[in-house]
Amino acid sequence: MPAPLLMEPTPMNADPFVDDLIRERRSKRGFLDRNVPLDTVKDILSVAKYAPSSSNTQPWRCYVVTGEARERVTRAAVAEFRANHATLAPEYPFFPQPLHDPYSSRFNTFRGQLGDAQGVHRSDKAGRMRDVERQFLFFDAPVGLIFTMDRKLEWASFLCYGCFLQNVMLAAKARGLDTCPQQIWSLQHHVLRAELGIPAEEMVIAGMSMGWADNSLPENRMTLHKLDLDHFASFIHQ
Repeated sequence: MPAPLLMEPTPMNADPFVDDLIRERRSKRGFLDRNVPLDTVKDILSVAKYAPSSSNTQPWRCYVVTGEARERVTRAAVAEFRANHATLAPEYPFFPQPLHDPYSSRFNTFRGQLGDAQGVHRSDKAGRMRDVERQFLFFDAPVGLIFTMDRKLEWASFLCYGCFLQNVMLAAKARGLDTCPQQIWSLQHHVLRAELGIPAEEMVIAGMSMGWADNSLPENRMTLHKLDLDHFASFIHQ
């Protein structure tokens, strides 16, 4: 009997829901005064845990702050920023100094666009300080998340962490919620250790605001330029 023919697999049609979630996810910088059920947050994190990680090491650790704990953390973070903003240092470098092109051009374009939307000129130092403070209020979102990682792990675990954070944001979007990932919370690692009992062996990677976006705000309606495919992808056939 001849061997059965092996059929060449054919591409499946994309699920438009998944594609739309990816395209429509935006970092929101202002939220409505509307509660998010804790069970919903638990569902989101329970889905996000299926992110890929190197040899299934799963390096993520998450602290969910709501209610009185959120108020306590934000008050302490704002006070720390006002008192010591010039000396706060993150647990890891965000960018090389100086940041080089083309990344510096993209950075400056975005900062200018955001400032215009918020009505804050780059030369308005007081206004810019107020906008940074809003980050330490989780942009008024009802849920704040703080993400940490064992500091003995190496840089490769940041790749795993990025997959996990994207899963959190997409799972939230699928439930009608919006988010803003915030590296800036790494500046507040001393405050977060004191307020949340984070042990010294855990590095603060980032925070995240989660809630119902206030889309009446201009900064929540910005359209960001994304690179065309031929600017970042090379297709090599031979």
